[in-house]
Amino acid sequence: MNAQAPLPARTAAWSEVRCVASTISLAARRRIHLRHEHVGLCLHFADGTSAPVYRETVVDRVPTDPCVLVVAFRLRAVRGRGHTLFRRESLLNTPLFVGFPGFISKLWLANDEHGVYRGVYEWDGPERAQHYARSLWQVLAVVCVPGSIHYQVLPGLRRDDLLAAPERLEATAPKDFEAWWRLVATS
Repeated sequence: MNAQAPLPARTAAWSEVRCVASTISLAARRRIHLRHEHVGLCLHFADGTSAPVYRETVVDRVPTDPCVLVVAFRLRAVRGRGHTLFRRESLLNTPLFVGFPGFISKLWLANDEHGVYRGVYEWDGPERAQHYARSLWQVLAVVCVPGSIHYQVLPGLRRDDLLAAPERLEATAPKDFEAWWRLVATS
């Protein structure tokens, strides 16, 4: 299920247009929230990197088919203070994801030791999560280092369960898994 390629540009563009329209509706009904429960939590990954959560976005929705989506990318030409500016500006990107069908929550992670940003999402439906990741790819490709965009969908897993017990990934991880997305600890 994890085809690591973007959707065709036209398909991705229409998905984004529908997402923005849905975001407007969600905002008008006050169903989008910035929470602080996980802000400051540091996530540690199997590749030896770690990054703190700097923002948490949640929509009032309960998943019936939960999954976790981890997205990673490295921005082109962002160094030093540019990372601070990106983290501030990134709030403006919220309409590009929060209205996608099935979105539940996103933990925004600051850049790690190699300049890689990650998002840890909870989604309702693995197919919906993959559709979002492949649509997002088209947007990210404009500002990212070529070849740095990756994602992993973890079906049947809730985000908070993963944060509480990251070792559960050992039992569910595919045999050929890469370490960049595999959460091993929180602090």
